[in-house]
Amino acid sequence: MADAAAIKDEIKKLNARATAKKMDLHDLSEELPLKWESILEVAQEAYDAHKALAEKRAELKALETA
Repeated sequence: MADAAAIKDEIKKLNARATAKKMDLHDLSEELPLKWESILEVAQEAYDAHKALAEKRAELKALETA
């Protein structure tokens, strides 16, 4: 079982990545209709980053409540 401090460090990294992907998606939206072909790729990357962050937060919560 991972310790809470290690998970918190991972959460910080995942949060930074999720924020960057959110900004990529925002930047793409401002460039539309140019680069419309990359909508699915950029959106999937943002989704994956936020999903990983949510899962890691849930892991920390479960560890703290156990």
